Amino acid sequence: MPYDFTTMLSREGQDAIAVERIPIPDAEIADGFSRIPMWVADMNFATVSTITEAIVRRAQHPAFGYFSPSQEYYDAIIRWQSERNGVQGLEKDNIGYENGVLGGVATALRVLCSAGDSVLVHSPTYIGFTGVLKNNGYNIVASPLYRDADGVWRMDYEDMDRKLKENHIHAAILCTPHNPCGRVWTREELEKAMEVYRRNDVVVISDEIWSDLTLPGHKHIPTQSVSEDARNRTIALYAPSKTFNLAGLVGSYHIVYNKTLRERLDKDASLSHYNSMNVLWMHALTGAYTPEGAAWVDELREVLGENVRYACDYITEHFDGVTLAQPEGTYMLFLDCSGWCAKHGKTLDELLRAGVRVGVIWQDGRPFHGECAIRMNLAVPTAVVKEAFDRLDKYVFNA
Repeated sequence: MPYDFTTMLSREGQDAIAVERIPIPDAEIADGFSRIPMWVADMNFATVSTITEAIVRRAQHPAFGYFSPSQEYYDAIIRWQSERNGVQGLEKDNIGYENGVLGGVATALRVLCSAGDSVLVHSPTYIGFTGVLKNNGYNIVASPLYRDADGVWRMDYEDMDRKLKENHIHAAILCTPHNPCGRVWTREELEKAMEVYRRNDVVVISDEIWSDLTLPGHKHIPTQSVSEDARNRTIALYAPSKTFNLAGLVGSYHIVYNKTLRERLDKDASLSHYNSMNVLWMHALTGAYTPEGAAWVDELREVLGENVRYACDYITEHFDGVTLAQPEGTYMLFLDCSGWCAKHGKTLDELLRAGVRVGVIWQDGRPFHGECAIRMNLAVPTAVVKEAFDRLDKYVFNA
């Protein structure tokens, strides 16, 4: 392997919330246990060197004045989307900027909705969507995903259609690949969903930030690619931040083919006068979207696939009463611990604190609309994943 995905990156003293915070109230790590960060969705791997080289190269010039995004920046996005996702016909004018994907969601909602309007999301729901919707005064209408006979998460198209009609909804958020469930939606599934949205005249905000991190055997299908109608009723949001661990640099881009929608988005985003690109973020993206960046991602996907397989097999074999669907994308697990908690007479809070006590810093799944759920981040070296599950086995689930 030409890249190092076996070393646990030291992040202490580097402003990383993953190692500076414990997200579980009243939870502490017991003496003798090291910290294993497995909660917030960033990675504990060093990013590809072409990114740091691009940032350092630009930072060596001692002026950081006003600038415009370069043609190289747009060319990098167009090339990446073509080579990674098969996107055809993407032009510079279709690409816009936002200070983060959630900022893009907020901008899109302001364009599409009035305060108090209802917006459809799937549940389990990414906590960021919940925050944006609540903070901006929108009503959340959840259409629950369900697990079929094979344990695979599915959309309920009849439920979606009914709730869109009953609540007079004209905006929906789609997460593809899905966080926290890890589904990589197939073309057929997206076609069915977009047909439901078409029949109900719904504009779709499609969060595709995880699109690069499908696991081996699965491929991301851009929502806008499934039909001409989908191309024109979808606001697609992307960023290299999840893929390359760049969240701290702040930035994302949207792809919008509908000219009217695009002009309204750009106008709304301009009103605050602070939704502007950081020059170092621009150079980080151009350093990421390179042939070496692509090779790094492909190797990362193999490592994440190995971690997911190991974790899912271990849970199935050793943690009686804990169930999950094996993710097809992202590096997150979403554990249903209801059976284990009922069997052992424990609350989810007690379980969460027990994990933290042995250094496994995981995340409460209830804010994601999982009644007795835990979200876990597997973007650590495989040896560290094995250590985490060994501790959970000995000291938590089978203590």
